[in-house]
Formats: sequence, structure tokens, C-alpha cells
Amino acid sequence: MTDRRTELAGNLAKVEERIAAACAAAGRAREEVTLIVVTKTYPADDVRVLSELGVRQVAENRDQDAAPKHAECADLPLEWHFVGQLQTNKVRSVVGYADVVQSVDRDRLVTALSKEAVRAGREIGCLIQVALDAGAGGRGERGGIAPDGIGELADLIAGSPGLRLDGLMTVAPLTGEYAGRERAAFERLMDLSTDLRRTHPAATMVSAGMSADLEEAVAAGATHVRVGSAVLGVRARLG
Repeated sequence: MTDRRTELAGNLAKVEERIAAACAAAGRAREEVTLIVVTKTYPADDVRVLSELGVRQVAENRDQDAAPKHAECADLPLEWHFVGQLQTNKVRSVVGYADVVQSVDRDRLVTALSKEAVRAGREIGCLIQVALDAGAGGRGERGGIAPDGIGELADLIAGSPGLRLDGLMTVAPLTGEYAGRERAAFERLMDLSTDLRRTHPAATMVSAGMSADLEEAVAAGATHVRVGSAVLGVRARLG
């Protein structure tokens, strides 16, 4: 465990340096960007070490991994984000531990989240996942809705009991006009965030950028970056 702690501490320090440098280059304060460590595929022991190292926000993408891991780490002062495509039959479980669901992309999911949040007596933060590779009215290859669907879905979330509209999320697309143009993709997301905040001023969160492209996300104005392998390394899946 000592070796793993040393490894994680070193990796975390390097990522912090990258974020700080990107903020400086963009003329932003370091405090403007929140690091979310994506702990998917990594064991609860790693989550515990990260918490000891000062990490306060973690993300998971599969309920079957996340639910037992959260149970093992329930004593830690962490905020849990769910970032994977979410099926409605998993909503009850996810609402039990997730503080924020970053992959909200359809009306039916909003309805299910609201029902379970009310049942559990919780308020769940929601990010609309935007698919920049989707045509009008369509969906992206990795989930998410086309930009033209943001307004209607935002209004639904904002009006749903137990839910809080926090902002937008995207994953750099692999196809379409933004493929290979991460900075442009994240700038487009920021424009969409500006539009959203005209009608929902509290929806200020912009989640974009991962291990390979966090600098582009920070330069574009992202408030949160989701970093996995740069902190935790590359390991086999759980299970």
C-alpha cells in the first residue's frame, strides 16, 4: 500500500501541476477548476488513499462497480459523480450514492431520477450530457443529446422535484465536425453554457476534459475536469 500511495501521490501532483499551468496560461485562478478523479475500474482501497491525499470528488460509470465501492467508502468526505450512460433500471441504486449525475440525456431518465430522489429524500445534481457529434434531435455515439435539445431538457430537470440543474457535460467527440478538435468542442460547450445560464443562471457547472485533453478544457473555460488514468494509471477492470 505504501508503494501505491506513493504512486498515486506522484500522479496526483503531476495532474495538479498540469491544471495549475493550464489555469495560468488561460489567465484563470486555480480555484476556478475542480478536479474530479474518475475511479472507475479501480478498487475501494485506491479511493481511500485518494481521499487521504485530499481528493474530494470522484466519479464512476458503472453501477455494479460503484454501489459496492461507495458502501466501502461511505465514511469518507467525498462527493460522488455518476458519469456513465444510465439505464432507468439502475436509477434507484445510483440515487442511493451519487450526488451528481453528469449523463442526463433524455426525458425518461429525468422522470426516473426525480421519482427515486423524492423517494430517498435526496437532492441530485444533474448535468445535461451534450453530444457534439449528434444531428438535430439526435443522440451521440457515446450518449448525450444534440445541442438543440438542451433547453427543453433543462426546463424539465429544473421543474422536477428532487433534482437540481447544475449545468452541462460533454465528452470530446470521435466523429463529426469536432473530431480531433477538442478545444473547439469545449468552446462550443461553453457557448451552450452561456445560452443555458440566460434562463437557468444557477446552472454554472461545465464538465469537460479528461486525462489527454484537460488543458484544452481549462483553456475553453471548463469548471470541472474528469481525470482517470493520469492519476490512477492503467489497470485491468474490476470483476
